[in-house]
Amino acid sequence: MADLRFGAFLAPHHPIGEHPVLQLQSDLKLVEHLEYLGYDEFWCGEHHSTGWEVIASPEIFLAAAAERTNRIMLGTGVVSLPYHHPFMVAQRMVQLDHQSRGRVIFGSGPGALPSDAHTMGIDPMLQRDRQDEAMTIIRKLFTEDERFSYESEWFRLNDAKLQIKPLQKNMEFAVASIVSPSGMTLAGKHEAGILSIGSMSKEGIRALPTQWSFAEESAEKHGNTVDRKNWRIVLSWHIAETRELAREQAREGLMRHNNEYTVGTLAGGEGVIYKTPDEAVDAVAFSDVSTAVIGTPDDLVARIRQMMELTGGFGTVIGFVHDWANRENTLQSWDMVARYVIPEVNGMLEDMRESNKFVIENRKTWLRAGEAIASKIRENERALEAAQLDEAAGRPVLRSGASLTPGVADTQKEN
Repeated sequence: MADLRFGAFLAPHHPIGEHPVLQLQSDLKLVEHLEYLGYDEFWCGEHHSTGWEVIASPEIFLAAAAERTNRIMLGTGVVSLPYHHPFMVAQRMVQLDHQSRGRVIFGSGPGALPSDAHTMGIDPMLQRDRQDEAMTIIRKLFTEDERFSYESEWFRLNDAKLQIKPLQKNMEFAVASIVSPSGMTLAGKHEAGILSIGSMSKEGIRALPTQWSFAEESAEKHGNTVDRKNWRIVLSWHIAETRELAREQAREGLMRHNNEYTVGTLAGGEGVIYKTPDEAVDAVAFSDVSTAVIGTPDDLVARIRQMMELTGGFGTVIGFVHDWANRENTLQSWDMVARYVIPEVNGMLEDMRESNKFVIENRKTWLRAGEAIASKIRENERALEAAQLDEAAGRPVLRSGASLTPGVADTQKEN
């Protein structure tokens, strides 16, 4: 397979307490930093409740991010299609594609938070089917040249046609997948990529070995193909120079995220409430079925290789953006992944290591070079005298060991 791509997924998950304006500005600066570090993709989501996730429109956020960047791909992670008229989603994605000069990935989902669906009066039992229906209509709007009408139990189109097509000839579609086969099945039906968010949970990790088969079976059923290069595995990590330092930086925030958000908010208090930060780190990052990496670049490299073996292969590693550590240490974590993990995983350092090994194991090359320099020094009386004075003072002229004169070399050996 080709080199692994790397990206970031911003839900966002931020503890309540920070000024929303500064929070959003900080997230935008993160996108700029990720592009500088060479990351390939950035994703952000859509949520309307819980207080921890304040991006209501990924399209608006990514439009601002597009103005601050030039290369990184920008994915909606995700647009909750049952919440929107498909024609309006198509229109916004087309505009975003043009404003970003063709850097958009259209990620969609049924809507992750029951509280969001409740607010809008949507029956959760209908959400997955509505996502499927909307994806079909949006794809048709992107590709059809003829006007068409369509009537559904939740939206209607009359003589519909986009006045502007996407800038990309074939904008990538992607769907979110957690634990059930439904996301993978939808990806196969619509020939879409996959954003596997379930890989951040123990249940999701256990399900990963069989997940890809659901996409392949669905694609075959609908006459499509799916490619593992479009499969994205989402992982949580915090990286530092040592495991001890990473643990110290992430422990408090990790416990708060679990206790206040994952269990306290999403699960209504049903779940494991950690009593100490160390207990939280041990359970999440150092258990038999750990769901996160809190450690060194080598630890993350090992986890990625483990996930490659577990899944049979995928195309992109997506890091989940969180506030376990403070802002400075979080940026440093992303920096270390870019500097040390990405080149290691993609084999970029192998030739450098081979070159270093060759020089170490072939010292005769250096010895010969030293002899050549020494011979030139001997030919010049003043240079020879200066070199002998330097060596007598303990300042070797030639590190290769080549002697300038027999007398000097003999004296050094005796000493």
